[in-house]
Amino acid sequence: MTPQQKIEILQTLIHIKSVNAHETDVADYLASLFAPYPQAQIEKVPFAPGRDNLVVTIGNPAGPQLGLSGHMDVVAAGDETAWTHPPFGGEIVDGRLFGRGASDMKSGLAAIVITMLEFLEQGTPLAGSLRLLATVGEETGEYGAATLTDAGYADHLAGLIIAEPSGLDQVVYTARGAIDNLMEFYNAVGPLMAKYTKTDPVLGGLLHNVDLISGGEQVNSIPAHAELMANMRTIPAYPNQIIYDELEALIDRLNQEPGVQLELSYSYPEEAIPGDPQAPLVQLAKQISDDVCQHETQIVGSGGANDGAEFLRAKADFTSIEIGPGSDTSHQVDEYIELDDYLQAIAFYETLVPAFFAQIGQSSKRQ
Repeated sequence: MTPQQKIEILQTLIHIKSVNAHETDVADYLASLFAPYPQAQIEKVPFAPGRDNLVVTIGNPAGPQLGLSGHMDVVAAGDETAWTHPPFGGEIVDGRLFGRGASDMKSGLAAIVITMLEFLEQGTPLAGSLRLLATVGEETGEYGAATLTDAGYADHLAGLIIAEPSGLDQVVYTARGAIDNLMEFYNAVGPLMAKYTKTDPVLGGLLHNVDLISGGEQVNSIPAHAELMANMRTIPAYPNQIIYDELEALIDRLNQEPGVQLELSYSYPEEAIPGDPQAPLVQLAKQISDDVCQHETQIVGSGGANDGAEFLRAKADFTSIEIGPGSDTSHQVDEYIELDDYLQAIAFYETLVPAFFAQIGQSSKRQ
């Protein structure tokens, strides 16, 4: 595949307006790229109408399985008149491709898809199988990854690479979890959460921020209903269930008071992703990135949640990492990807995959 063909695949993905929905259009396009290869097992796994996940498996089923994951949805473009380049145009200017999702994360998704296509095109023998896990709804709650995990698609993974826009100079091995809580107990919950003082050396401490308070219709009328929304990000030292128990006990206690009727619900409760910076896949990704990209790759943690939080619920015991092309313009106006970084990401994945299978083989021999 020529560099121009690789760029055109990314441009086509940018043209598809998969804004928090319509991921089936992306899945259908990607499936069409694999359709000429009968050895590729292609499965669409529905989440909701117009929202299909895509799973494509290639390679040797007798060997270990490596997952390559990317999400197909993007956030809204916002005020399109504020963009210098049309958000779904895929325009190229001065070596940069512009568009919503160019960084987060259609460039990463395209790079892992092209990696698999080139293995098929070149007839590359693989010592194991590769499984593309293209998901819906990552931006609003990782529910595509949850659907695939519940259906068993991650149960046989030996490793997982998520092509999120970390930049190729960073391997992310651990990440915070996210809990959006609807609650009406602002004064009580702050001191309650403040007692969780442990900090993670990479992720820092547990975070609790009240982001939205709403209620009432006019200033001289007592509202019949009001809501408080807070964003919480957990760390491995404090699993979500600990926080659930504390908040629910607080609700029960406050509801004993006359006239108090509070309800608590959780939206998209993702666990923090634990990790080991010395894990073989982490170290291998760093080594390959150092060699292919000719830079010093850092091993880091992330403050944001990703699909790995869901996939790690699978039956298999595997390391999940996050590494992919990107810029600091994710979710912003005039989002872009450097084309050199995008093409370099493909070279990185194409080097990492066989090296991973070789690493697994060597480990098996030592055992």
